[in-house]
Amino acid sequence: MADRLLTVAEVAVRIGTWEESGERFPRRLIEERRIAFVKVGRYVRIKESVVEAFIEANTVQPVILRPTALRRAA
Repeated sequence: MADRLLTVAEVAVRIGTWEESGERFPRRLIEERRIAFVKVGRYVRIKESVVEAFIEANTVQPVILRPTALRRAA
């Protein structure tokens, strides 16, 4: 199945930045070449799989702290 091409507005909604900055953040990602995009004439489109890969690559996993003897109260 072919990847769906998303508009910049759809990408903003998908990554959750639409409410704060509208299309500004996805357009900055495009301008800084931090995300792959497709030019269709004068339009910019981003593959759905690229957006998912961007989200996955920028997901920070929580740190699990192990209890140690150094953390005991004096």
